[in-house]
Amino acid sequence: MKEKVLILNQDFSAIAVCTVQKAFLLVYLEKAEMIKDAENEVLRTVSISYPVPSIIRLQRYVRVPYHGIALSRHNIMRRDNYSCQYCGGVRNLTLDHLLPRSRGGETQWQNLVTACARCNSRKGDRTPEEAGLKLLRKPARPSLQTFLQFHLNQHNQDWRVYLGLEN
Repeated sequence: MKEKVLILNQDFSAIAVCTVQKAFLLVYLEKAEMIKDAENEVLRTVSISYPVPSIIRLQRYVRVPYHGIALSRHNIMRRDNYSCQYCGGVRNLTLDHLLPRSRGGETQWQNLVTACARCNSRKGDRTPEEAGLKLLRKPARPSLQTFLQFHLNQHNQDWRVYLGLEN
């Protein structure tokens, strides 16, 4: 049960992703309603089967202060699709400062990219231009919507409507 569940506010705006267990508990306690279930999946007790939620909507509107996506190693790799931003490789991944810290580079979204150990070593204490490396994609701070899109897979394509990807 590693699947994730999309949480919608009362106004149907996407606000978070949670585990199936937490979503089921919110629905069971009537704090949320199930909008869409995961087809052909159930949670079983001794006597009852419950559908596994895929999308739930909170019964009350929750004001969620937006503090942005936390800057972390995991979130940077997630933003960069777990691939090297120089060669596209997916093995031995590290983080790289575009402007090295030794030269005044800060630890922020726009200065960090995922790089394989080979490209990171090749770049060393230089900028990508000085090392003859070209970025596949310019790094940027992700929005909540793009962060939630990272959870999309073949099992939860129904989320696309609530993430503004379909009409």
